[in-house]
Amino acid sequence: MKIRFSIFGFRLLLCTFALAAAGAEWKTAEPGWRYEFPRDHHVHRDFKTEWWYFTGNLFDAEGRRFGYELTFFRHGIQPAAERDPNASRFIVDDLKFAHLAISDVSGRAFRFEQKNSRGAFGEAGFDKGAELAWIENWSVTATADNEWDIAATGTAGAIRLRLRFAKPPVIHGENGISVKAAGGASASHYYSLPRLESAGEVTVNNETRAVRGETWFDHEWSSSQLGRGEVGWDWLCLQFDGGAELMLYRMRLENGEVEPSSSGTWIEPGGTSVHLRASDFRMTPSAFWKSKESGGRYPVEWQVDLPGRSVKFTVKPALEDQELRLGPVTYWEGAVDACGTREGKPMKGRGYLELTGYTAQLKENLSGVR
Repeated sequence: MKIRFSIFGFRLLLCTFALAAAGAEWKTAEPGWRYEFPRDHHVHRDFKTEWWYFTGNLFDAEGRRFGYELTFFRHGIQPAAERDPNASRFIVDDLKFAHLAISDVSGRAFRFEQKNSRGAFGEAGFDKGAELAWIENWSVTATADNEWDIAATGTAGAIRLRLRFAKPPVIHGENGISVKAAGGASASHYYSLPRLESAGEVTVNNETRAVRGETWFDHEWSSSQLGRGEVGWDWLCLQFDGGAELMLYRMRLENGEVEPSSSGTWIEPGGTSVHLRASDFRMTPSAFWKSKESGGRYPVEWQVDLPGRSVKFTVKPALEDQELRLGPVTYWEGAVDACGTREGKPMKGRGYLELTGYTAQLKENLSGVR
Protein backbone atom coordinates (compact mmCIF):
# COMPACT_ATOMS: atom_id res chain seq x y z
CA MET A 1 0.00 0.00 0.00
CA LYS A 2 2.89 2.01 0.12
CA ILE A 3 6.94 4.46 -4.42
CA ARG A 4 7.68 1.87 -6.21
CA PHE A 5 9.49 2.26 -9.30
CA SER A 6 9.67 -1.38 -8.41
CA ILE A 7 6.01 -2.24 -8.11
CA PHE A 8 3.30 -1.73 -5.60
CA GLY A 9 4.75 -0.27 -2.66
CA PHE A 10 7.35 1.94 -1.02
CA ARG A 11 5.64 1.07 -1.01
CA LEU A 12 7.04 4.49 -1.96
CA LEU A 13 10.45 5.53 -0.87
CA LEU A 14 12.39 2.43 -1.81
CA CYS A 15 11.82 2.98 -5.41
CA THR A 16 13.18 6.49 -5.47
CA PHE A 17 16.73 5.19 -5.73
CA ALA A 18 17.78 3.69 -9.06
CA LEU A 19 21.10 2.50 -7.73
CA ALA A 20 21.48 -1.03 -9.02
CA ALA A 21 24.91 -1.94 -10.29
CA ALA A 22 25.23 -2.02 -14.07
CA GLY A 23 24.52 -5.46 -15.46
CA ALA A 24 23.09 -6.77 -12.19
CA GLU A 25 20.64 -9.61 -12.67
CA TRP A 26 17.56 -9.60 -10.45
CA LYS A 27 14.92 -12.28 -10.28
CA THR A 28 11.47 -11.26 -11.44
CA ALA A 29 8.15 -12.29 -9.93
CA GLU A 30 6.92 -15.10 -12.16
CA PRO A 31 3.97 -17.50 -11.97
CA GLY A 32 4.43 -20.67 -9.99
CA TRP A 33 6.07 -19.32 -6.83
CA ARG A 34 5.59 -21.81 -3.97
CA TYR A 35 5.14 -19.94 -0.73
CA GLU A 36 6.63 -21.58 2.34
CA PHE A 37 6.40 -20.37 5.92
CA PRO A 38 8.22 -19.35 7.97
CA ARG A 39 10.76 -19.14 5.09
CA ASP A 40 8.91 -16.42 3.20
CA HIS A 41 8.61 -14.18 6.26
CA HIS A 42 12.36 -13.64 5.77
CA VAL A 43 14.40 -11.63 3.26
CA HIS A 44 14.49 -12.38 -0.50
CA ARG A 45 17.80 -10.87 -1.60
CA ASP A 46 17.53 -12.06 -5.21
CA PHE A 47 14.72 -9.52 -5.72
CA LYS A 48 15.37 -5.81 -5.93
CA THR A 49 12.64 -4.40 -3.70
CA GLU A 50 10.95 -5.76 -0.58
CA TRP A 51 8.93 -4.49 2.37
CA TRP A 52 7.45 -5.67 5.67
CA TYR A 53 4.36 -3.52 6.28
CA PHE A 54 2.36 -3.26 9.52
CA THR A 55 -0.81 -1.19 9.93
CA GLY A 56 -3.22 -1.41 12.85
CA ASN A 57 -5.95 0.05 15.03
CA LEU A 58 -5.47 0.00 18.79
CA PHE A 59 -7.55 1.07 21.82
CA ASP A 60 -6.73 1.75 25.46
CA ALA A 61 -8.95 0.83 28.44
CA GLU A 62 -10.92 4.09 28.10
CA GLY A 63 -11.59 3.53 24.40
CA ARG A 64 -9.03 6.05 23.10
CA ARG A 65 -8.06 5.01 19.58
CA PHE A 66 -4.67 4.96 17.90
CA GLY A 67 -3.80 3.97 14.36
CA TYR A 68 -0.23 3.08 13.44
CA GLU A 69 1.99 2.24 10.48
CA LEU A 70 5.44 0.68 10.83
CA THR A 71 7.22 -0.41 7.66
CA PHE A 72 10.69 -1.73 6.85
CA PHE A 73 11.95 -1.42 3.28
CA ARG A 74 14.84 -3.03 1.45
CA HIS A 75 16.11 -1.69 -1.87
CA GLY A 76 18.77 -3.92 -3.41
CA ILE A 77 21.90 -2.57 -5.04
CA GLN A 78 23.49 -5.93 -5.89
CA PRO A 79 21.74 -9.31 -6.24
CA ALA A 80 22.81 -11.93 -3.70
CA ALA A 81 24.66 -13.94 -6.37
CA GLU A 82 27.00 -11.00 -7.11
CA ARG A 83 27.86 -10.05 -3.53
CA ASP A 84 31.37 -10.52 -2.19
CA PRO A 85 31.35 -11.70 1.44
CA ASN A 86 34.91 -10.37 1.85
CA ALA A 87 34.16 -6.89 0.51
CA SER A 88 34.47 -3.79 2.66
CA ARG A 89 31.51 -3.10 4.92
CA PHE A 90 31.23 0.30 3.22
CA ILE A 91 30.16 -1.41 -0.01
CA VAL A 92 26.42 -1.46 0.52
CA ASP A 93 24.37 -4.34 -0.87
CA ASP A 94 20.97 -3.03 0.29
CA LEU A 95 19.60 0.35 1.26
CA LYS A 96 17.38 0.24 4.33
CA PHE A 97 14.41 2.51 5.06
CA ALA A 98 11.61 2.58 7.61
CA HIS A 99 8.47 4.63 8.22
CA LEU A 100 6.60 5.16 11.49
CA ALA A 101 3.26 6.99 11.77
CA ILE A 102 0.86 7.25 14.70
CA SER A 103 -2.71 8.53 14.42
CA ASP A 104 -4.01 9.78 17.77
CA VAL A 105 -7.66 9.70 16.73
CA SER A 106 -9.15 10.99 19.97
CA GLY A 107 -6.49 13.71 20.22
CA ARG A 108 -6.97 14.63 16.51
CA ALA A 109 -3.22 14.46 15.86
CA PHE A 110 -1.05 12.67 13.29
CA ARG A 111 2.71 12.21 13.64
CA PHE A 112 5.17 10.54 11.28
CA GLU A 113 8.89 10.09 10.62
CA GLN A 114 11.33 7.99 8.63
CA LYS A 115 14.74 6.42 9.13
CA ASN A 116 17.25 5.37 6.49
CA SER A 117 20.58 3.63 6.80
CA ARG A 118 23.38 1.98 4.85
CA GLY A 119 23.73 -0.48 7.72
CA ALA A 120 27.51 -0.57 7.33
CA PHE A 121 28.08 -1.33 11.02
CA GLY A 122 25.04 -3.53 11.61
CA GLU A 123 22.79 -0.70 12.74
CA ALA A 124 20.23 -1.83 10.15
CA GLY A 125 19.61 -5.04 8.28
CA PHE A 126 17.58 -8.19 7.78
CA ASP A 127 17.63 -11.70 9.24
CA LYS A 128 19.85 -11.57 12.31
CA GLY A 129 18.81 -14.39 14.56
CA ALA A 130 15.15 -13.86 15.42
CA GLU A 131 15.10 -10.32 14.00
CA LEU A 132 13.44 -10.22 10.59
CA ALA A 133 14.25 -6.53 10.02
CA TRP A 134 15.64 -3.64 12.06
CA ILE A 135 16.95 -0.12 11.75
CA GLU A 136 18.49 1.26 14.94
CA ASN A 137 15.81 0.90 17.66
CA TRP A 138 12.99 -0.01 15.26
CA SER A 139 12.56 -3.76 14.77
CA VAL A 140 10.35 -6.76 14.04
CA THR A 141 11.33 -9.96 15.86
CA ALA A 142 9.89 -13.47 15.56
CA THR A 143 9.47 -14.59 19.16
CA ALA A 144 7.57 -17.83 18.39
CA ASP A 145 6.13 -19.72 15.42
CA ASN A 146 3.00 -17.58 15.35
CA GLU A 147 4.06 -14.56 17.36
CA TRP A 148 6.11 -11.44 16.62
CA ASP A 149 7.23 -8.39 18.55
CA ILE A 150 7.49 -4.98 16.90
CA ALA A 151 9.00 -1.86 18.46
CA ALA A 152 9.84 1.68 17.38
CA THR A 153 10.67 4.83 19.34
CA GLY A 154 11.19 8.24 17.76
CA THR A 155 10.02 11.81 17.51
CA ALA A 156 6.56 10.68 16.36
CA GLY A 157 6.11 8.63 19.53
CA ALA A 158 6.60 4.96 20.28
CA ILE A 159 4.95 1.59 19.81
CA ARG A 160 5.78 -1.69 21.50
CA LEU A 161 3.48 -4.53 20.52
CA ARG A 162 3.23 -8.29 20.66
CA LEU A 163 1.42 -9.65 17.60
CA ARG A 164 -0.21 -13.09 17.57
CA PHE A 165 -1.34 -14.72 14.30
CA ALA A 166 -5.12 -15.09 14.44
CA LYS A 167 -5.19 -16.44 10.86
CA PRO A 168 -2.64 -18.12 8.58
CA PRO A 169 -0.99 -16.25 5.69
CA VAL A 170 -3.19 -15.32 2.74
CA ILE A 171 -1.65 -15.33 -0.76
CA HIS A 172 -2.75 -12.54 -3.11
CA GLY A 173 -3.12 -12.78 -6.86
CA GLU A 174 -3.17 -15.92 -8.95
CA ASN A 175 -0.61 -18.68 -9.51
CA GLY A 176 1.84 -17.15 -7.03
CA ILE A 177 1.97 -13.58 -8.35
CA SER A 178 0.06 -10.34 -7.87
CA VAL A 179 -0.12 -8.52 -11.23
CA LYS A 180 -0.04 -4.70 -11.31
CA ALA A 181 0.05 -3.90 -15.05
CA ALA A 182 -1.30 -5.10 -18.38
CA GLY A 183 0.21 -8.27 -19.73
CA GLY A 184 1.85 -9.15 -16.42
CA ALA A 185 4.68 -6.71 -17.14
CA SER A 186 4.67 -5.58 -13.53
CA ALA A 187 4.10 -8.13 -10.76
CA SER A 188 5.14 -9.13 -7.26
CA HIS A 189 5.00 -11.98 -4.81
CA TYR A 190 2.59 -10.78 -2.15
CA TYR A 191 0.95 -12.24 0.94
CA SER A 192 -0.66 -10.91 4.11
CA LEU A 193 -1.28 -11.88 7.69
CA PRO A 194 -4.74 -10.29 7.69
CA ARG A 195 -5.48 -10.38 11.41
CA LEU A 196 -2.83 -10.14 14.10
CA GLU A 197 -4.11 -9.83 17.67
CA SER A 198 -2.08 -6.96 19.09
CA ALA A 199 -1.29 -5.93 22.67
CA GLY A 200 1.31 -3.60 24.17
CA GLU A 201 1.94 0.12 24.55
CA VAL A 202 1.64 3.32 22.54
CA THR A 203 3.42 6.53 23.58
CA VAL A 204 2.36 9.97 22.32
CA ASN A 205 3.24 13.33 23.89
CA ASN A 206 5.40 11.47 26.43
CA GLU A 207 2.31 9.65 27.72
CA THR A 208 2.31 5.84 27.52
CA ARG A 209 -0.93 3.88 27.32
CA ALA A 210 -1.59 0.14 27.38
CA VAL A 211 -3.48 -0.83 24.23
CA ARG A 212 -5.08 -3.78 22.48
CA GLY A 213 -6.37 -4.17 18.95
CA GLU A 214 -5.67 -5.72 15.57
CA THR A 215 -2.91 -5.38 12.97
CA TRP A 216 -2.70 -6.16 9.25
CA PHE A 217 0.70 -7.28 7.87
CA ASP A 218 1.82 -7.18 4.22
CA HIS A 219 5.02 -8.69 2.84
CA GLU A 220 5.86 -8.11 -0.80
CA TRP A 221 8.94 -8.55 -2.98
CA SER A 222 9.60 -7.84 -6.64
CA SER A 223 12.03 -6.48 -9.22
CA SER A 224 9.39 -4.84 -11.44
CA GLN A 225 8.59 -1.20 -12.08
CA LEU A 226 5.37 0.74 -12.45
CA GLY A 227 3.57 -0.24 -15.62
CA ARG A 228 3.38 2.00 -18.65
CA GLY A 229 1.07 4.95 -18.01
CA GLU A 230 0.54 4.19 -14.31
CA VAL A 231 0.61 7.24 -12.03
CA GLY A 232 -0.40 5.91 -8.59
CA TRP A 233 -2.64 3.56 -6.67
CA ASP A 234 -5.36 3.34 -4.03
CA TRP A 235 -4.96 0.46 -1.55
CA LEU A 236 -7.37 -0.65 1.15
CA CYS A 237 -7.29 -3.32 3.86
CA LEU A 238 -10.22 -3.95 6.22
CA GLN A 239 -10.94 -6.24 9.16
CA PHE A 240 -14.68 -6.69 9.67
CA ASP A 241 -16.31 -7.36 13.02
CA GLY A 242 -17.75 -10.66 11.82
CA GLY A 243 -14.29 -12.10 11.13
CA ALA A 244 -13.97 -11.45 7.38
CA GLU A 245 -11.19 -9.35 5.80
CA LEU A 246 -10.71 -7.56 2.51
CA MET A 247 -7.79 -6.17 0.51
CA LEU A 248 -8.29 -4.10 -2.65
CA TYR A 249 -5.99 -2.04 -4.85
CA ARG A 250 -6.62 0.17 -7.89
CA MET A 251 -3.68 1.08 -10.11
CA ARG A 252 -4.46 4.44 -11.73
CA LEU A 253 -3.53 5.43 -15.30
CA GLU A 254 -2.59 8.80 -16.79
CA ASN A 255 -5.90 8.97 -18.65
CA GLY A 256 -7.86 8.70 -15.39
CA GLU A 257 -8.90 5.08 -15.95
CA VAL A 258 -8.21 2.14 -13.65
CA GLU A 259 -5.67 -0.45 -14.79
CA PRO A 260 -7.62 -3.67 -15.57
CA SER A 261 -5.05 -5.74 -13.68
CA SER A 262 -6.12 -4.15 -10.39
CA SER A 263 -7.41 -6.76 -7.98
CA GLY A 264 -8.05 -7.78 -4.40
CA THR A 265 -8.75 -10.62 -1.99
CA TRP A 266 -11.83 -11.44 0.07
CA ILE A 267 -11.12 -13.57 3.16
CA GLU A 268 -13.91 -15.47 4.90
CA PRO A 269 -14.00 -15.73 8.72
CA GLY A 270 -12.73 -19.32 8.50
CA GLY A 271 -9.68 -18.24 6.48
CA THR A 272 -10.74 -19.25 2.96
CA SER A 273 -9.69 -16.57 0.48
CA VAL A 274 -11.13 -15.60 -2.91
CA HIS A 275 -9.23 -13.66 -5.58
CA LEU A 276 -11.11 -10.60 -6.85
CA ARG A 277 -10.49 -9.28 -10.35
CA ALA A 278 -11.05 -5.63 -11.23
CA SER A 279 -14.48 -6.53 -12.60
CA ASP A 280 -15.49 -8.01 -9.23
CA PHE A 281 -15.47 -4.73 -7.28
CA ARG A 282 -16.04 -1.01 -7.57
CA MET A 283 -14.32 1.71 -5.55
CA THR A 284 -15.89 5.13 -6.07
CA PRO A 285 -14.56 8.28 -4.34
CA SER A 286 -17.29 10.17 -2.47
CA ALA A 287 -15.40 12.86 -0.49
CA PHE A 288 -12.01 14.56 -0.76
CA TRP A 289 -9.53 16.27 1.55
CA LYS A 290 -7.00 18.83 0.34
CA SER A 291 -3.65 19.19 2.09
CA LYS A 292 -2.62 22.74 2.97
CA GLU A 293 0.99 21.56 3.10
CA SER A 294 1.38 19.71 -0.21
CA GLY A 295 -1.66 20.81 -2.19
CA GLY A 296 -2.59 17.16 -2.75
CA ARG A 297 -6.31 16.45 -3.11
CA TYR A 298 -7.00 12.98 -1.75
CA PRO A 299 -10.15 10.82 -2.09
CA VAL A 300 -10.38 9.92 1.61
CA GLU A 301 -13.97 8.62 1.51
CA TRP A 302 -15.13 5.77 -0.74
CA GLN A 303 -18.19 3.79 -1.73
CA VAL A 304 -17.19 0.15 -2.22
CA ASP A 305 -19.34 -2.50 -3.90
CA LEU A 306 -18.64 -6.22 -4.34
CA PRO A 307 -21.73 -7.33 -6.30
CA GLY A 308 -20.83 -11.00 -6.42
CA ARG A 309 -20.63 -11.14 -2.63
CA SER A 310 -23.61 -8.85 -1.93
CA VAL A 311 -21.30 -6.50 -0.01
CA LYS A 312 -21.66 -2.69 -0.04
CA PHE A 313 -20.07 -0.27 2.38
CA THR A 314 -18.68 3.21 2.90
CA VAL A 315 -15.08 3.89 3.96
CA LYS A 316 -14.35 7.04 5.99
CA PRO A 317 -11.08 8.26 7.53
CA ALA A 318 -10.63 8.30 11.29
CA LEU A 319 -8.74 11.59 10.68
CA GLU A 320 -8.70 13.53 7.44
CA ASP A 321 -5.08 14.66 7.75
CA GLN A 322 -3.02 11.48 7.69
CA GLU A 323 -0.57 12.67 5.04
CA LEU A 324 3.09 11.66 5.29
CA ARG A 325 5.38 14.32 3.83
CA LEU A 326 8.74 12.63 3.62
CA GLY A 327 10.41 14.51 0.78
CA PRO A 328 10.88 13.63 -2.15
CA VAL A 329 7.62 11.68 -1.80
CA THR A 330 4.31 12.52 -0.16
CA TYR A 331 1.43 10.11 0.32
CA TRP A 332 -1.70 9.63 2.43
CA GLU A 333 -1.98 6.56 4.62
CA GLY A 334 -4.23 6.30 7.60
CA ALA A 335 -6.79 4.58 9.78
CA VAL A 336 -10.30 4.22 8.34
CA ASP A 337 -13.73 2.89 9.32
CA ALA A 338 -16.12 0.88 7.15
CA CYS A 339 -19.89 0.64 7.53
CA GLY A 340 -22.32 -1.14 5.23
CA THR A 341 -24.16 -4.40 4.57
CA ARG A 342 -23.51 -7.96 3.47
CA GLU A 343 -26.56 -9.74 2.05
CA GLY A 344 -28.65 -6.97 3.57
CA LYS A 345 -27.26 -7.44 7.09
CA PRO A 346 -25.22 -4.70 8.82
CA MET A 347 -21.44 -4.98 8.79
CA LYS A 348 -18.72 -2.78 10.27
CA GLY A 349 -14.96 -2.83 10.18
CA ARG A 350 -11.70 -0.93 10.53
CA GLY A 351 -8.53 -0.85 8.52
CA TYR A 352 -6.08 1.27 6.57
CA LEU A 353 -6.19 3.21 3.31
CA GLU A 354 -3.19 4.22 1.20
CA LEU A 355 -3.35 6.87 -1.55
CA THR A 356 -0.33 7.67 -3.72
CA GLY A 357 0.35 9.86 -6.74
CA TYR A 358 -1.99 12.69 -5.76
CA THR A 359 0.66 15.37 -5.35
CA ALA A 360 2.51 14.51 -8.59
CA GLN A 361 2.84 11.62 -10.94
CA LEU A 362 5.22 9.21 -9.31
CA LYS A 363 7.80 9.15 -12.07
CA GLU A 364 7.76 12.94 -12.44
CA ASN A 365 8.00 13.44 -8.69
CA LEU A 366 10.99 11.15 -8.34
CA SER A 367 12.75 11.57 -11.66
CA GLY A 368 15.56 13.70 -10.20
CA VAL A 369 16.39 11.34 -7.36
CA ARG A 370 19.39 9.12 -7.99
